Amino acid sequence: MSQEEDTARLVHDVLGADVVGIYRHGSAVLDGLRPHSDLDLLVVSRRRMTWRQRRALVDGLLRGSGAVGPPGSARPVELTVAVDTDLRPWHYPPRCEFQYGEWSRAEFESGELPSPVSSPDLAPLVTMVLLGDAAVYGPPPGRVLDPVPHEDLVRAFAAAVPELLDELWSDTRNVVLTLARIWSSLVTGVISSKDAAADWALHRLPEGHRPVLVHARAVYLAQQEEDWENTAQRVRACAEYVVGEIRRLLARGSVPRLGR
Repeated sequence: MSQEEDTARLVHDVLGADVVGIYRHGSAVLDGLRPHSDLDLLVVSRRRMTWRQRRALVDGLLRGSGAVGPPGSARPVELTVAVDTDLRPWHYPPRCEFQYGEWSRAEFESGELPSPVSSPDLAPLVTMVLLGDAAVYGPPPGRVLDPVPHEDLVRAFAAAVPELLDELWSDTRNVVLTLARIWSSLVTGVISSKDAAADWALHRLPEGHRPVLVHARAVYLAQQEEDWENTAQRVRACAEYVVGEIRRLLARGSVPRLGR
């Protein structure tokens, strides 16, 4: 049984008949999983989760989700749960019922549980689910989810920037690549994989900023070991340049309709 099947079984064991559908998003529906890609899944549920369900789902994911390792080892799992009535009819920002990600493993291992929060990030997530049209379980996503209005997707990208900058030192590779993807999406109207977005951005970055993005892309593709030692100034300068381009595009207001 695959890790995706194991994760889907865990979801069914915990949420039972409340599961409407389980859908892929992220790299799996863009250009395919990369060596450092998470297993990204959206679960649509009929009901809000209880404390016991949150505890059981976190415990199962702590066992089944892993850091990127040798071939055949477990991938990190990013699992998001949203209630169907929080996504349809669409409103912004929607409520995220539960989210597990490896970036919070230490907190989860110490006993913390994911709480419901308003989540602008669900806008690009739902958009990727609809574009990918890949159901692990349940009806096609187009029968469960409303399309995200263009304006809300742009608002979600804008809301993501400050949070990404806060995580620049704790998750440097992912932040640098995600900023490149936001920049690329706002210019081209295409939501692409992180490495494809990096390829696009490298042709538009000043030469002095390119080594940071080159290294982030190479690590993501498992071509290099991650090493940001003695690069803090270059990383910050690269991130600030990309953020400046993103903010300039948002201020101009002429962002092409986002899709694929």
